[in-house]
Amino acid sequence: MRVLITGATGLIGSDIVKNCHAKGIAVNYLTTSKSKIENNSNYQGFYWNPTNAEIDADCIKDVDAIIHLVGASISKRWTKAHKQAIINSRLETTALLHATVKNNPNSIKQIISASAIGYYPDSLTNYYSEEEKQISNSFLGRVVQEWEQVIDTFNTLNITVSKIRIGVVFSEKGGAFPELAKPIKFGAGAAMGTGKQWMSWIHLEDLAAIFLYVLEHKLEGVYNGVAPNPAINQTITKSIAKHLKKPLILPNIPKFAMKLVLGQMHIILFESQRVSSKKIEQSGFNFKFVNLDAALEELV
Repeated sequence: MRVLITGATGLIGSDIVKNCHAKGIAVNYLTTSKSKIENNSNYQGFYWNPTNAEIDADCIKDVDAIIHLVGASISKRWTKAHKQAIINSRLETTALLHATVKNNPNSIKQIISASAIGYYPDSLTNYYSEEEKQISNSFLGRVVQEWEQVIDTFNTLNITVSKIRIGVVFSEKGGAFPELAKPIKFGAGAAMGTGKQWMSWIHLEDLAAIFLYVLEHKLEGVYNGVAPNPAINQTITKSIAKHLKKPLILPNIPKFAMKLVLGQMHIILFESQRVSSKKIEQSGFNFKFVNLDAALEELV
């Protein structure tokens, strides 16, 4: 089997590549940097420039499936320009892949795309499954809606479409965890706002394994990429402090203070989405990190 991965060198992508190679799956990857092109039989690079709609069409040769992860980071201040980059990076890359597959002979049967739980509305009480029809009216809600719509166009090419709505990724290599742990390490940790907002987290290892599971079992449709036991912000903050053996002495950080520091992006810390992992579990997937303590034990 051979897969084409976009965003292969990112936090999630590099773990998926490692898993593919462990299972004997060869990887083609796309890069915007010609100097990063490797040419091994099981790890082969191809150049693309989505902004200019440039792509080496050989990237899809002998490929069975696409794993599509690329997109500008949401963890960077949301200036007007960066908000546009967040949307464009997802829509342009997907449109370019679609055109490449449509216009060149290929044997692609499935596309598995990253998506995000930002799709679901902010709520302290709802427990969201993939069946949820209501979409968040936030900026992230709009991004995810447009992103998923453009991924769905692969259906017209007779390709199975799968989408993983990713939660808050926990890894010591990057993502949300180091940012949450940093102030706690320096004795300046505190819960955000009321601390009652839900965080649907997932350990990076489990997330990469979900992508492989959806690939190997040819699962179709939307799956939440979250661990079975979401926790509230206060619980997560206290647990990280406990594992780092650091005290929490500061009062909760008010929302207005974080809005001053982060601007619009502060909603990432204050929105509440309690999201269910039941669908992927019922398909037969087993999580390695089911609860917070097990994940933190491994990370700290």
